[in-house]
Amino acid sequence: MFIHSIAAFEEELKLESGSTLKVFRALSDESLNQEVAPGFRKLGDLAWHIVTTYHEMLSRTGLRFDAADEHTVQPTTAQGLVQAYEQASQAAAEAVRTQWTDSTLTDTTDMYGDAWPNGLTLHILINHEVHHRAQMTILMRQAGLKVPGVYGPSKEEWPGE
Repeated sequence: MFIHSIAAFEEELKLESGSTLKVFRALSDESLNQEVAPGFRKLGDLAWHIVTTYHEMLSRTGLRFDAADEHTVQPTTAQGLVQAYEQASQAAAEAVRTQWTDSTLTDTTDMYGDAWPNGLTLHILINHEVHHRAQMTILMRQAGLKVPGVYGPSKEEWPGE
């Protein structure tokens, strides 16, 4: 898959970031330490990974914007993660909108040893977020949280549940 226009990226990011915010907003401070098993990422660490990936991945392409990175101290509250996510996703969207054009989506960048067109990088960025957001929902259930519906109602939102 390849994103062919800035408008298509903005539309897809708006949809997926809205869903990610629903999940982030359902977190509690206590749930951030939930892990699937010892030695695996905790729920708060997965959320932080989503946040910092915006800068980590897109800065490789030459985009410049202000967002949390691997040197930023991870928030210790769910609200802090929500704020960091909102800032990172909005700053990334603005950087793409103002620093690229539809034609630069075909430009390639060395991404982890492979040459990726910028449109592919944007697609993978969004898929990466969706992947980790899904992992978060498992940990949320283990932590006793209600999982919000993303592509329709979650089990907790079914009638009679």
